[in-house]
Amino acid sequence: MLKVMLVDDEPFILEGLSVLIDWQEQGCQIVKKASNGKEAYDYLTENEVDMVFADIKMPVMTGIELMQAVREEGISDAYFVIVSGYNDFHYAQAALRYDALEYLLKPVGAEGILSVIDKVKNKIQTDVETVVNDYDVRKAYLTQNIMLLLAGRHKDKHTDYVKKNLHRYGDGDFRFVNICFGDIDALEEKSDDEVLAIKNNLYEKLKSVLGDNSDRLFADIPGYTDEYELSFIYSDDLGSEYDSDVNKYIERLSEAIKEPADEGNVVFLVGKRVEDLTRLSRSYSSAATLRPYRSFEAKKNIYIYEDDVQAADVSVPLCKEELDGLISGIELNDADKINKSVDALFDKVTGTDGISDRALSINTNYLLFRLLHLAVELDESINQEEVMLYVSDNALIKGSDRGSSLHLKQFGYEYAEYITSLRKNASKGIFHEIEKELAQNYAQNITLRDLSAKYYVNSSYLGQLFKKRYGISFKDYLSNIRIDEAASMLLKTDKKVTEIAEEVGYHDTDYFINRFIAIKGCTPSKYRKNENGTNH
Repeated sequence: MLKVMLVDDEPFILEGLSVLIDWQEQGCQIVKKASNGKEAYDYLTENEVDMVFADIKMPVMTGIELMQAVREEGISDAYFVIVSGYNDFHYAQAALRYDALEYLLKPVGAEGILSVIDKVKNKIQTDVETVVNDYDVRKAYLTQNIMLLLAGRHKDKHTDYVKKNLHRYGDGDFRFVNICFGDIDALEEKSDDEVLAIKNNLYEKLKSVLGDNSDRLFADIPGYTDEYELSFIYSDDLGSEYDSDVNKYIERLSEAIKEPADEGNVVFLVGKRVEDLTRLSRSYSSAATLRPYRSFEAKKNIYIYEDDVQAADVSVPLCKEELDGLISGIELNDADKINKSVDALFDKVTGTDGISDRALSINTNYLLFRLLHLAVELDESINQEEVMLYVSDNALIKGSDRGSSLHLKQFGYEYAEYITSLRKNASKGIFHEIEKELAQNYAQNITLRDLSAKYYVNSSYLGQLFKKRYGISFKDYLSNIRIDEAASMLLKTDKKVTEIAEEVGYHDTDYFINRFIAIKGCTPSKYRKNENGTNH
């Protein structure tokens, strides 16, 4: 309901205005009837009002003086309608000077009041849409600057923009946090629309919990998070109520979202602490190293780089001989050697109380380090984060307990196949076919896994090759095709934005608009208006 105040020194006019129309039916509520400008001024200092109908000539404080005081002191953003018996240009000019919405002459009729109400409703709707669009554009630009920080390709202007637009930015240390789903297999059985709905649901929950700090939450940083992840920029000032303890702060987030069963458990991967925003790329890289690491650990919801990876324990022996044998078996794609090496490793690290979690962690770190370098040695241009993503995806194998010898063996077989695909360089000749397929079928639900199965290339490796060839990820490549086609349709057809979104493969219009803004820099409607205006 719009809150309305009537101000006039004539009681019969006040009562007349209050019954001239059915205010309730028009979505309005008269919250105050004031007999002069000062009485109205005092009310506005303590209460919110959307619309003020004020006489121009009143004792104590006139309608013009009331409006001047309210505007200059920033007391209220209410829309003012001046009601006057004087058809005088100077009065009208003074009213306009202080941003009066309308100047009505007495006697005021019902039509005049109804017209003003419609005008206010339209302006409020326009203002809301402007705020939403401005926020979307600012968030898209903030995302672009964050991406440059993560890539280490930022300049001072990019850092300055982030500092200026990140809520509660302080001088404390920073961390990059990945927020991902623990049960990837369950999500992969769902459609893209179902996954998007689950992800959006989690995003909205976190936004609600974070409040004003939700501008630090990102649902889509192209090329830096996969379709099952969100990102968050943590700084010590956020955790001040917990003595800057990041673990306690993330625990609060984890408990507050109370995810439903169909989302599976939500996992937080917290990168290492960096002393300045310009070093955020280091925190991002360290968060990426937690992806494969968590795959070999007992399940938990929060992984922190310093606690789970960086911490050293010299009392735990490194089983280098057994690990080197395992790495050799993987490199040769020798299942028998993989089996024997894993058995020897577990014999070595198993104590009287069974497997030592700390011993397995230390040895796993060494194993992952060596496997990463094994892939890089075959192709120096391979993105290390992509290798770690592959390890994470394939280490979470169905049918075996994480941290068991069977789990490590199964992972060894998978990684051996991955190394074999790197050697074969199976990408030769397929990109022409993939380009044609995407150009023709971009609106369909095409995934990297689909293409990898069709062309017999490991999906993680194909993802790396996409980045090397096109400079962007597969998902961004597909998004660019879809958005370019949408842009063409906006200019060449009169179809609605929702129709175009569907036709290019987006079933969620809000998501389509966000992607359009991220790529084209403005909303679809603004793009259509600006480009058509330029063309004509």
